[in-house]
Amino acid sequence: MAEPTNTPYPPSTPVPASTPRSSSPAPPIPSLTPDATTTTIPLRPSSSSAKPIVLHIGDPIKYNPSTYAEFSSRFEVIRPSAAERERSAFAQALREQRWGDFSAIFRPFWGTGGEMGRWDAELISLLPDSVKVFASAGAGFDWADTKLFGERGIIYCNSGLAAAEAVADFAVAMIISTFRHLPWCIGAATLSATSTDTDAAKTFRTCHAQATAASHNPRGHTLGLIGFGNIGQQIAAKLGNPAFGMPIAYHDVVRKPAEIETSLGATFHPTLSDLLAVSDCIVLCTPASPDGKPLITSATLAACKPGSRFVNIARGSLVDEDALADALESGQISAAALDVHADEPNVHPRLLRMAGLDGSRPGRVMLTCHNAGGTVETHVGFEELSMRNIMAVLAGEAAITPVNLHFLAKT
Repeated sequence: MAEPTNTPYPPSTPVPASTPRSSSPAPPIPSLTPDATTTTIPLRPSSSSAKPIVLHIGDPIKYNPSTYAEFSSRFEVIRPSAAERERSAFAQALREQRWGDFSAIFRPFWGTGGEMGRWDAELISLLPDSVKVFASAGAGFDWADTKLFGERGIIYCNSGLAAAEAVADFAVAMIISTFRHLPWCIGAATLSATSTDTDAAKTFRTCHAQATAASHNPRGHTLGLIGFGNIGQQIAAKLGNPAFGMPIAYHDVVRKPAEIETSLGATFHPTLSDLLAVSDCIVLCTPASPDGKPLITSATLAACKPGSRFVNIARGSLVDEDALADALESGQISAAALDVHADEPNVHPRLLRMAGLDGSRPGRVMLTCHNAGGTVETHVGFEELSMRNIMAVLAGEAAITPVNLHFLAKT
């Protein structure tokens, strides 16, 4: 899951191995009951307050007023205006120490709060030494240098746990699409409904007749998961036995406990190439690459089983989209589904042509607009989990969903 329109998409933050470490099983998220009440947050701290200061970037909270009541009783919350969050103004405010010695940064929504751009050395160096935690909505963190945060002693917490079910549900639809060629079916039906051209009827009949020969049931086909954290495990639970009957294979930086593998019928592969060689459908569900470079390249695609399928619900920057287009054109990859893109909001033109949206050619690529985690329930969880992470860390307790503790250990 990840960051849409107002957040940049730079190369991923490096992590120590092929996929980032994730805790399994995940801890529960407390109290995620939706409530549409919007709470107004004060824009300036009280000069007489002795409470720790939290810098809230982005929109006011919307869904969890009872948790916010607890949150604001513990902390002095400052919410800079949108103008103050623009990068140059934001950096200047940090230099001026306009918001004092704040202890935490709180970004509860992924659609706002990213106006200052990438959290890199320029911004992180301006933070006061008092900052202990940055808690953000979203699962992806390639817009923040989590290594540098860790070296400064700042725990970065994402909210991927809150989005796991929504992303996994969406992934199921995309995986089915690669087996049943849904872009072709949808494009042909849409053309026949919107055009009076006699070719439209022919397109419908052609798809009806020929898509059958290209489609397969997922059952019995091996599902290869790159990353086996919360999202990967939920995908496995939904598509393995007894539901869809797909054998589950996975690769991750750390092998999961035997009880998790047994319960999900999952087989661990120590290298990515081993996983690709046995997978009929590969799903990328890891938030970062080991070196900030694409994880899916011409070399990795060449290691795939000929005619296998590819799904990306992770980060667009993890895929060399030219290489993917080449693999689709050659038939090395038979179908693909992409929810995230390397240059959002722009979609790779060759992949767009392969979607067959006009019904004139068989569509082999499903394309969506970074929608996988986008549900009301996810937003409720983002907001709640971000507050809970800050309350835990500033109380001297363990963070719920940290991603950079391995960098703190080196300080």
